[in-house]
Amino acid sequence: MALPLTACSSTSVLSPAGPVADANRSILLNALTIMLAIVVPTIVATLAFAWWFRASNPRAQYRPDFVYSGRIEMIVWSIPILVILFLSGVIWVGSHQLDPARPIKSAAPQLEVQVVALDWKWLFIYPQQGVASVNRLVVPTGTPVHFSITSSGVMNAFFVPRLGSMIYAMNGMQTDLNLRADRNGSFYGRSAQFSGDGFSDMNFRYEAVSPAAFGAWVASARGAGRQLDGQSYEALARQSQKVAPYTYAKVAPGLYEAVVQHRLKPGPGPEAGRGGPQVSPGTPN
Repeated sequence: MALPLTACSSTSVLSPAGPVADANRSILLNALTIMLAIVVPTIVATLAFAWWFRASNPRAQYRPDFVYSGRIEMIVWSIPILVILFLSGVIWVGSHQLDPARPIKSAAPQLEVQVVALDWKWLFIYPQQGVASVNRLVVPTGTPVHFSITSSGVMNAFFVPRLGSMIYAMNGMQTDLNLRADRNGSFYGRSAQFSGDGFSDMNFRYEAVSPAAFGAWVASARGAGRQLDGQSYEALARQSQKVAPYTYAKVAPGLYEAVVQHRLKPGPGPEAGRGGPQVSPGTPN
């Protein structure tokens, strides 16, 4: 049964490619170790008791009037209490160290990326570079990335398993997330919140490349000749499935803020229709 799971390493939270995901894995393994400290002895004790108090063992004492033992009560209660204390300590420390809004310390300057969850695709805006992309996120390796995340309509969840924490994307609100990829690679990203008919195909590629390759990609995007403004955003926000990645050469200033503040109309959401395949507002680039 374990053999088919070997293919899951490319999307597994146990195969980290950045500091946040590595810390998440440590918390999972620490919690597992702490819980096994009570699970394994309990299983062993159950088997030992069943073997010792078998009907054929004449040395086992038969005590039908036994009611209470202070030593047994101490053991029964102290072990779970210790487990809870250790787990709460791990959770307390981890929740502060891995606060999604906490910047990642790095000598490299931080990259800003604005994320909009659409039906059923992802829009990534690079305000410092003035470009945008759909269903493809390209970042330089070793650079901390600050994500500002919102939704055009229904709630979604932004998640790149090999890079770190999942966080929700909500209409009219902004959530913050900081991640960093420490190795080159193409990592699977997805929505982890069911959002209607096109949910199964609402995924993207998180591509960590060298700084030179990132600069070349930005230059290529700027030459695409397509502009993202209010009108083109409304076309993009229409429900569509299996949208191939493409880029925008220019982004109207303040467009992300207009989405968050509802100066641009929110998306219709899955209740507006069946959400079948529609023509993409752009062509693959």
